[in-house]
Amino acid sequence: MSWKKYFRTVNTAGTLSPVNGGQPNNMGFKNYQSNLPEVYTGHPNRIERYNQYEQMDMDSEINAALDILSEFSTQASQENGSPFQFFWREQPTDNEVKIIKEQLTQWCTLNELNERVFKIFRNTIKYGDQVFLRDPETFKLYWVEMSKVTKVIVNEAEGKKPEQYIVKDIGPNFENLTATTINATDISVNHPQVGGPSGAYIQPKTPYSGGSRFSNAQNESTINAEHVVHISLTEGLDFSWPFGNSVLENVFKVFKQKELLEDAIIIYRIQRAPERRMFKIDVGNMPSHMAMAFVERVKNEISQRRIPTQTGGGQNMMDATYNPLSTNEDYFFPITEGGRGSSVEILQGGQNLGEITDLHFFTNKLFRGLRIPASYLPTGMDTGLDGNNFNDGKVGNALIQEWRFNQYCMRLQKMVIQKLDQEFKMFMRWRGINIDGAIFELRFNEPQNFASYRQAELDTTRINSYAQLEQVPYMSKRFLLSRFLGLSEEEMKENERMWREEQGDIEEAPAPEAGLRSVGITPGAIGADLGALAPAPGAEIPGAVPGGVPGTAPAPAAGGAGAAAAATPPQI
Repeated sequence: MSWKKYFRTVNTAGTLSPVNGGQPNNMGFKNYQSNLPEVYTGHPNRIERYNQYEQMDMDSEINAALDILSEFSTQASQENGSPFQFFWREQPTDNEVKIIKEQLTQWCTLNELNERVFKIFRNTIKYGDQVFLRDPETFKLYWVEMSKVTKVIVNEAEGKKPEQYIVKDIGPNFENLTATTINATDISVNHPQVGGPSGAYIQPKTPYSGGSRFSNAQNESTINAEHVVHISLTEGLDFSWPFGNSVLENVFKVFKQKELLEDAIIIYRIQRAPERRMFKIDVGNMPSHMAMAFVERVKNEISQRRIPTQTGGGQNMMDATYNPLSTNEDYFFPITEGGRGSSVEILQGGQNLGEITDLHFFTNKLFRGLRIPASYLPTGMDTGLDGNNFNDGKVGNALIQEWRFNQYCMRLQKMVIQKLDQEFKMFMRWRGINIDGAIFELRFNEPQNFASYRQAELDTTRINSYAQLEQVPYMSKRFLLSRFLGLSEEEMKENERMWREEQGDIEEAPAPEAGLRSVGITPGAIGADLGALAPAPGAEIPGAVPGGVPGTAPAPAAGGAGAAAAATPPQI
């Protein structure tokens, strides 16, 4: 058939599986009655799964979805152009803020993170992992292709702590900050655009592929884990540790269904799109066997062309050659006196060429699996949007979808930034800056302004409710501020303090003579304390001299010699 010129079938007979590279089914697959479970599950080998992700990335919808996720999660700040911000757990000093910001700028410049962070984030969510080799002298991060990371050696005695990484084809390139080289075979043989069988990667040799352990480990190098920065899309609650899970893993089955459906649509168009002719041959009252012979003769007459040729003996004869049916040729059939005769009718081509509802269904299902809102990639069905109108998601039902997408991007950011935060704090210690890393946390900027859109709508609703109840005389304003504006006690106190400053009603400062930040004994306090301890008039104190303070001489009379003597300092 004609579609075989564009597609080839896979021989599924025997014990070989078309999914696992031609290996026997007992090498990771069960003998299913149908091959669809194997197709939907994918290859069990981690490197081959990277090949599947490469093929998925060649799909336009998945490529756009990965770009959207990465762009939203690596938004640059308008102040300094950096995709990072700080979250302060404690109140820092101005000097600490200045030093940390300067170090962040130098770290981003050293590793070109302002330009590379988009690709780093995209590769991390695409493969589930991204590995860098850190130069211990310059602290630069060199990118490693994930297919080159063959294995990770862990220490069982320390709770499976990673100790060494096995990396193939190490060849640092100081210009573009890469640590691995690309073989010529990767480009010329196995590249997807060349039509290679396994995508852009070479599967490392496995024990069942033959060869010794020395030949299988060629061009491999061992790197200590302390010099490796491994960004992993995992929370430690999955079976793939120490590697992460790609966001494409959950939509692999939908992608294969969409791919098979697209191939079926193309095959249907190739097979059913052309129009066909139906010849109705008048056979009169002929018996069945003679009627069929007559139809075959007419068929041969139409399909063959008589061309006169001249033999070597000088005689002319008619030669019959194949004459394919053409729309430019005319057909002549005799018709009897009663109007009976043969006729030619046109059979229409494929009637359902425009019916792609099922393809829209799987495309939207793919987007929903990647958490992409319908307003970002409208496909014309099940989106609730008109493709000709612009919708930024501030109003309508699209807001909740975009808010959920915003939260999904923030979850991805938390998993990616965790290792970068540790690396930045290590960079500061390497620089000799002794600032406690517990007082701050490095984070990505918020994905976009959908959270601010939501907050603006919420503030508008609260302000309207507060304005309506503010004029009610028996309603407390503090209650209205707390109930309808959502202010906490600390926020109300801060607002009160700032309002007094703006109105010029500032509380008086402590007395100038106050010392030790108004803590301790101040002048005049001793006299007040002694006055508080003075006895009431007429009260007697045990052991006291009448009319005086205990343990002292009697008080002299006012204006007497004793008063003058007490006022005059003693002469030595």
